[in-house]
Amino acid sequence: MATRKELEQTSFLWGANAPFIEDLYGRYLDDAGSVDPSWRSYFDELGSETRDLFLRTRDASQARPGGFNAGAPAWAPAAAAGIGGGEVVSLSDERTKRLIRDHLRVVMLIRAFRVRGHLLAKLDPLGLVQPPPHPELDPATYGFSEEDMDREFFLEGMLGFDKANLRTIVERLRETYAGSIGVEFMHIQHPEQKAWIQARVENTHNKASLNAEERVDVLEQLTQAEVFEKFLQTKFPGTKRFGLDGGESAMPALETVVRRAAELGVDEIVLGMPHRGRLNVLANLMGKPYTAILAEFQGTGFPDEILGSGDVKYHLGTSRDRDLPDGRIVHLSLTANPSHLEAVNPVVSGKVRAKQRLKGDTERSRAMGLLLHGDAAFAGQGVVHETLEMSELKGFRTGGTIHLIVNNQIGFTTSPAYARSSPYPSDVARGVQCPIFHVNADDPEAVVNVARMAVDFRQMFKRDVVIDMWCYRRNGHNEGDEPSFTQPLMYRTIAHHPSTRQIYSDVLVADGVLTPDEAEGIFKTINGQLDEAFEAAKGYKVNKADWLEGVWSGIERAPSEYARGRTGADADLLREVGMTMTSLPSELQVHRRLQRVIGERRKAIESGKDIDWATAEHLAFGTLLCEGYPVRLSGQDSGRGTFSQRHATIYDQQTEERYVPLDHLRPDQASFEVVDSFLSEEGVVGFEYGYSLSDPNALVLWEAQFGDFANGAQVYFDQFIAPGEAKWLRMSGLVCLLPHGYEGQGPEHSSARLERFLQLYAEDNIQVVYPSTPASYFHALRRQLHRPFRKPLIVMTPKSLLRLKRCVSTLEDMGPGSTFHRVLTEYDTDHARDAKVERVVLCTGKVFYDLQAARAERDLDDKVAIVRLEQLAPFPQDAIGEVLRRFSHAKTFVWCQEEPRNMGAWSFIGPRLEVVLEELGAQQSRPLYAGRKAAASPATGYASQHAREQEQLVEQALVG
Repeated sequence: MATRKELEQTSFLWGANAPFIEDLYGRYLDDAGSVDPSWRSYFDELGSETRDLFLRTRDASQARPGGFNAGAPAWAPAAAAGIGGGEVVSLSDERTKRLIRDHLRVVMLIRAFRVRGHLLAKLDPLGLVQPPPHPELDPATYGFSEEDMDREFFLEGMLGFDKANLRTIVERLRETYAGSIGVEFMHIQHPEQKAWIQARVENTHNKASLNAEERVDVLEQLTQAEVFEKFLQTKFPGTKRFGLDGGESAMPALETVVRRAAELGVDEIVLGMPHRGRLNVLANLMGKPYTAILAEFQGTGFPDEILGSGDVKYHLGTSRDRDLPDGRIVHLSLTANPSHLEAVNPVVSGKVRAKQRLKGDTERSRAMGLLLHGDAAFAGQGVVHETLEMSELKGFRTGGTIHLIVNNQIGFTTSPAYARSSPYPSDVARGVQCPIFHVNADDPEAVVNVARMAVDFRQMFKRDVVIDMWCYRRNGHNEGDEPSFTQPLMYRTIAHHPSTRQIYSDVLVADGVLTPDEAEGIFKTINGQLDEAFEAAKGYKVNKADWLEGVWSGIERAPSEYARGRTGADADLLREVGMTMTSLPSELQVHRRLQRVIGERRKAIESGKDIDWATAEHLAFGTLLCEGYPVRLSGQDSGRGTFSQRHATIYDQQTEERYVPLDHLRPDQASFEVVDSFLSEEGVVGFEYGYSLSDPNALVLWEAQFGDFANGAQVYFDQFIAPGEAKWLRMSGLVCLLPHGYEGQGPEHSSARLERFLQLYAEDNIQVVYPSTPASYFHALRRQLHRPFRKPLIVMTPKSLLRLKRCVSTLEDMGPGSTFHRVLTEYDTDHARDAKVERVVLCTGKVFYDLQAARAERDLDDKVAIVRLEQLAPFPQDAIGEVLRRFSHAKTFVWCQEEPRNMGAWSFIGPRLEVVLEELGAQQSRPLYAGRKAAASPATGYASQHAREQEQLVEQALVG
């Protein structure tokens, strides 16, 4: 931090610079463009009070623009110059000019507090972090002496004063900007938002105005939070619960957010949080009965029929209506989250976005996200930034999320100095111009105040808001951890520090709001409620799981047997969609090359033949839209398509206006949304997964620009998409489109890492398909919604096949009676032809076309049968057994893949094919492998080597 000496030498705020600033300010008022942009930004923030006073005084003087020293002597009312008393003086008088300069210096001081007052705020409840003096917040920096402190200045409403002496001004500034609350808002580039915050904090002196009843209510919330944690510690000592001890003020903060949001029209709030404090939130905010939670601790609070693996208590979510004291009802849903603390952030945002669409909440004022964070995680985990960056993007905005950082001033055992490079954990939010309210958790009324402001700001401006609540962690990382190993000074202080409830209870007693007995009575009442719940928990039984209610009503658990679904579309509907989506407005200036593309699509629809991949996809989307199912597709460059194949969005070549053909099928169609996402995988996959949780009747798709980019979102595949139903009883129908295929383009963008998704498969948790025809893809997409259950779908989508002339389908392949086939053969059963087959090659996806072409070149069509697995997981054992029975006499069975042996489907398919062959009594009990040898890298970077490898694996598959 700069010293006063350094500021005198380097800072424009030093008082001796006032004449220069005065002259510059005059020029700015005459012509803002005449001063440097940095000065222009500064002067913009001085406000109307300074401008009006300066202009009235200067205009009265009739001085030349730019200063007070030129022109004939003129006279002005003394009051305008801040002198008082009604005398008239010359503006060339040194006294008048000094008063004007002094006023500017006072405004500089006020502005400095608005910008940096938070640096002096008393935020640490433990008192271990003592803010040092800051020269820019010292009146002496601006040339004021101790004698000047009692001088009066006209402020014309600033800080709530018409006039005040400098001592009072400084006291008010410290009270407003450097008390228990520190406000960061001057980084915001929207003047109306800054003005709103400034007026709010200055007009109220940054204090909540709570009546006696409201103050007692806050004490009850603190007591509930504290007693709950102590009770669990007493009854279940050493059991991990990741308690809120030390951060109990989070509960009145959350309660205030919920109540205030409901007052302002919010009827649904989606919450996300890490594990610390989750049990307290479940009990005291969500309203989950104490009995149910205590039964879970005792091992009895689960359905008789365990529907999955379950998860630890402090990862679970719930959903319920809250009856508020004022009679309003708000629906709260707490999203389940693993120990990847911030991973839930985009999931919550996606859920909110879907709920807003379902409600028709175009103003985004009825459904809202509320996220809790730890300080180390908020600063350290990149998905925080990704979620913040989504907040103002057209395809992802939700009208603002309220973020509450429960700032324990420690991360596991890591001190802040080792956990971040910035002063506050919240600094990452400055990049998206969030207002940030820092607050001392041991001042619960200040916490309530900022919570109210946060909700009001969100509802007014539909922007994210951050509350950085400074508290501490009374225990270690978990209840069995010893924190003084690594933070002995902090935990020595914590051991003697009274709880927030105790501190606030003493305040209310001292203020005469409660007697000591009444305060103690609150404690005993809540403790008694927990004792009763503990006894009741011994016989508590859960009636049923509540996972298929609300918008999920009508959705069923997946059957044990394969359900095909009715995926064929009406022939007339297919033609209607096809013709409409290729009929563009005459006034639309379409790129010439794209005109040809659209024209070819129209010809294919008219003939009913040569339907390519992108056209089939459009038909799948379009028919679902006409059937009333919304479709949402997002990903990098998804509108056009990575390979310039989709063109779901068409741009006018003159105006760049967007036209989306699938938006114009029918007046009563469902909504279609195609979003070119920002350059994120983790954040966007999390968002779309969340969207799919809230709307089971929408086709929700995320497309990777290239399939290997999915590894940037691996947390969501590992922790949410694959195990979510088993852990949390939450279905998802999310579709992930992952371009995959070996075309000699190098190790990046060849492989979507098929093997990883197959390794994640178990218990029918996900579906993995690698379609080889446009019709197969068409049916796989429609199958997602035309079955009464939902499962995530991983699709290996093609690159070169997008334009391969042989990779086409017909409208008949998608029409009535058609369906998705998990296993494809080249022809129907023909006993005479089947009997000639000596070798059966099994494969999936793109390599089929290489095998087919090479077989024809070698004149092996009669001897080699090629069987395609369109679906790999769940493994279609019954279907493939039925197909291979036709060729059970064959001598050789081969699995062929493009990927290296340690990648692709081989490790998954090999053992399963072996079971099928054994059941058939085939001559060869184990399939052979044909493909690239095991490798560290997915593919070679040399085109010639790729070609040799491809030729070899095809040769190996066909002839050995």
